[in-house]
Amino acid sequence: MPASVLTPQAIASQALEKLRAQADLERARQVQQYFKETVRSFGVPPPAVRAITADLYISIKKEWGYEQALELCAILFPKPELEAKAVAALILARYKKEFPARLFGQVKEWLAKNYLDNWASVDTFCLEIMGTLLLAYPALVKEIKTWPKHPNRWVKRASIVSFLKLTKKEGFLDIIYEQAVALFPVDDDLIHKANGWVLREAGKRDLQRLERFLLRHGSAIPRTTLRYAIERFPEARRRQLLVKTKENCLST
Repeated sequence: MPASVLTPQAIASQALEKLRAQADLERARQVQQYFKETVRSFGVPPPAVRAITADLYISIKKEWGYEQALELCAILFPKPELEAKAVAALILARYKKEFPARLFGQVKEWLAKNYLDNWASVDTFCLEIMGTLLLAYPALVKEIKTWPKHPNRWVKRASIVSFLKLTKKEGFLDIIYEQAVALFPVDDDLIHKANGWVLREAGKRDLQRLERFLLRHGSAIPRTTLRYAIERFPEARRRQLLVKTKENCLST
């Protein structure tokens, strides 16, 4: 295939063409119900987005490296449609063995500029990219600990969702619980939900530790975060925790 059709700009154009070919306006309208903020969508289901990504990757995998994938992200992330952002993130993830530590700073810039301006785009990126970066470069953990204080809500959400897959790895639970506490004061439902989601997953590793953590912090925990975090407890224990955490906030 001629090099001219494999440039990041050419692949971005192909991605958009393929997405438009499968666009479903009715489904695009239905997608909005999952978001409080206004989003744009082609109405292409996630499995189809992944299939498009796979087809594109087949055409570029022998020619591209990390730098071309990064350039594709720079082209597609500013596009308004969810699916365009997803294709770029999923292609970048194919080059995780090449990720340099400096990608971390680029990620923060994308988030702060609202290029990933909805929970779905942030979560896709974090699940596919950020865990790999934090595992490869442990020194970045110190930097991401500052993100809960960042003014941008997407930086804040990424500060905890980036650890979701790392709940399964040794040595990360302490960091995850510290990050969760740092986000308790944030007045943002999207942050509350993400925090509870990651705490719930941390509980899969050690449910008793999660329970002790919840009782220790008690009423300091946003109720939405708490409800997400306790979803895997037996129903009777969930009811007890809802009461006990409302009454207590023990010092750490």
